[in-house]
Amino acid sequence: MTAFPGVVAAAITPRGKQGEVDFGATFDLIDYLCRAGARGIALFSGAGEYPAFTIEERSRLVYLAVKRSRLPVLVGVGSATLDLSVALAREARDAGAAAILAPPPFFYRYEPDDIREFYLQFAEHVGLGSTLFLSNMPPLTSEVSAEAAAGLLETGRFAGIEDASGNWESFAALKAAAEGRSCQLLASDAVFTRARCGASGVLSMAACAVPELVMALDRAIGGSRRDDIERLDGRLQSFLEWSRRFPLPAIVKVATGMRGLKTGPLAVPLPPEKERLLDEFREWFRGWLPEMKKLAANA
Repeated sequence: MTAFPGVVAAAITPRGKQGEVDFGATFDLIDYLCRAGARGIALFSGAGEYPAFTIEERSRLVYLAVKRSRLPVLVGVGSATLDLSVALAREARDAGAAAILAPPPFFYRYEPDDIREFYLQFAEHVGLGSTLFLSNMPPLTSEVSAEAAAGLLETGRFAGIEDASGNWESFAALKAAAEGRSCQLLASDAVFTRARCGASGVLSMAACAVPELVMALDRAIGGSRRDDIERLDGRLQSFLEWSRRFPLPAIVKVATGMRGLKTGPLAVPLPPEKERLLDEFREWFRGWLPEMKKLAANA
């Protein structure tokens, strides 16, 4: 069973002025996350806004990122079609990615039998030599049900499932489907504290912006230190509360930029009232960050 213990930072994808991948800024972000203590880096997950970039940009960045990173690199290969997902997965495999995260095709809604057939053909076309994970991302794509996941995991073609639903009941059902034969990656900060002990590892979007907080919380959970868990989770929930007031991953991207990293413009402009609210967030984050860093360092 393949496992990625600890926290994998779900990275944003820095953009240039024309919306293209900013490769140099991404390398700086990779270096930052390596220093911050993450156990891995996930590229082109939901946090990485994968539909916004071309197949060529994504493949090129994965190839270079694997060479740059001192940590395992997990790669999302979501697309609108089977052939593009397969092409991305093959490129990631050949680049040396530690794992491939495969969500169902986006845009249209698909039934469970459609999703099962997609995954069976995906695994067949990608072939051996890849560590494949199902990705359940219902906010962005069709849901991978627990029943469908159980059947697909029984084939032995998939190492496990990543759950980004943010729903405790969904997490528990998928955990039961994966039990004993594969691993489960939690991919939602919303249920981090409640679900962490039941997951083999965590993909955290918040860890891109405030890695010290998420790593400290993970250590506190592992050590069953209830007082630290309560304090650190309170800080995380404060950050997530701001995040929910904007389209994802806007707050994570802005906060990452405030850590001294280039992130580029948001993919979609904000209306004036949310721009004003974003200024309030920046002021809040400047005051919140030093206290959070001190708390995390002492936990």
